[in-house]
Amino acid sequence: MNLRDATCVVTGATEGIGRAVARALGTEGGKLAICARNAARVDSVLADLRGDGVTAIGRACDVSNEASVDAFARFVREELGSPDVLVNNAGIAHFAAVDEMSTAEFDATMAVNVRGVFLMTRAFLPDMKQRGRGHIVNIASLAGRNPVPGAAAYSASKHAVLGFSKSLFAEVRKHGIRVITICPGSVVTPFFEKSGGNLESPERKLQPDDIAETVVATLSLPDRALISELDIRPTNP
Repeated sequence: MNLRDATCVVTGATEGIGRAVARALGTEGGKLAICARNAARVDSVLADLRGDGVTAIGRACDVSNEASVDAFARFVREELGSPDVLVNNAGIAHFAAVDEMSTAEFDATMAVNVRGVFLMTRAFLPDMKQRGRGHIVNIASLAGRNPVPGAAAYSASKHAVLGFSKSLFAEVRKHGIRVITICPGSVVTPFFEKSGGNLESPERKLQPDDIAETVVATLSLPDRALISELDIRPTNP
C-alpha cells in the first residue's frame, strides 16, 4: 500500500516500539492517531510529531478497558475518518516465577496484551470490512513462540496474540483486510526496566527503529502480497 495520507492508528505510542512505529508511519506521509494511558506523554509525542510536519491526533486510552477503547475509536473517526492501518502495539509485562507472581499481575498482563488487541481490533474492524480493505499489525514477540522462564504470563499472552492473529487472518482476508503479526526478539526499550527484567548486552540487541522499519516494509508491499507473520531478531545476540 501507499502510506501517504493513510490513516494509521498506533497504540502504546509514547515510547519504545510504538513511538518509533508512529514516527516511521508519519515520515511516510501517514496521518496518525496515537494513544497510550498517560495523557501528558501522548501530548508530548503529538507536539514532537507535529513539529516535524506530521498530521497527528491522540488521546489517553486504556486498551484493556472497553469504554475507553470505544471512546478512542469514536474520536479517531470524528477527527480523521476510518483507519487504513491499525498497529496493536500496547503491551506490559511482569517478570517473576509462576509461584511468585500475583493474580493481579497475571490478570493485568492478559488484559493489556490480549484483551487490548481484541478490543481495539473489534472497534475498527467493521470500518475496514465496509471499505473492503485495511491492515492490522499485531506486535507479538518471540516469547510467543518460545518458553521464557520467569515470564510465563508475558509469554502466554504473546502466544495468545499469535493464536488470535491466525484466526483473525482466516476470518478477514476475504474482505481484503491484511493481518500482519510481527514477532521481535529483544529490543532496547524502557519496557524491560519498567517490568523488572534485565536485558544483557544491549549494544547487540534490536532498536525500536528496526521494528518500525519492518512494519513499514510489510505494509508497503503490493496489496496482492502479504507477509502474515515475521520474526525479527538480533543478528548476534
